Amino acid sequence: MKVKWLGHASFLITSEEGTRIITDPYATGMGISYGEIKEAADIVMVSHEHGDHNNTAAVSGSPQLVKEAGVQEAKGIQFKGIASFHDDADGSQRGPNTIFCFTVDDVKLCHLGDLGHQLSEQQVADIGDVDVLLIPVGGFFTIDAAVATDTTEKLKPRVVIPMHYSTAKCAYPISGVEDFLKGKANVKRMDASEVEFSKNKLPSPTEIVVLKHAL
Repeated sequence: MKVKWLGHASFLITSEEGTRIITDPYATGMGISYGEIKEAADIVMVSHEHGDHNNTAAVSGSPQLVKEAGVQEAKGIQFKGIASFHDDADGSQRGPNTIFCFTVDDVKLCHLGDLGHQLSEQQVADIGDVDVLLIPVGGFFTIDAAVATDTTEKLKPRVVIPMHYSTAKCAYPISGVEDFLKGKANVKRMDASEVEFSKNKLPSPTEIVVLKHAL
């Protein structure tokens, strides 16, 4: 299974059989200057209805749409959507957010979307085991580095891939990835936008993988 960071909270996940999943496709503008998404996919997953996460029109290939809480199946893959919020005030500031858990090639992934609060014990239980965690770390609109660290410790994934942080192509008033990385061991900075995982070769202890955005 391959995970490619397109930019922001958008990833292209490709199974060994070639099934392609794109998460949270962004629209350019309003502080987002990553390249336009022109990738094709079989499935497009949307954590919430904000323009930097729900640009499904950009994804070619007539993908099946997965969004909102509950269990859904798309192209033979089961997606578990867990209700959460985009802020720490029960969604009163920025609305709802859906956490998605799904398995590709026996690797369990969790995409936290724009999570804006500490996970409850029930949410941690609902998420369950995680091999690869895609987590926002920039703060302001989402959880910050400290809460992201706590969330990682609660979920105990094998791999953490930070997302939704300030870069040269994201001018949001949020922090860069370094705040999250500070003081942490087992940080792997990739000179690439894509990384490959297999169930029997996952790292232990937890490894933080920092990707370069592809677009």
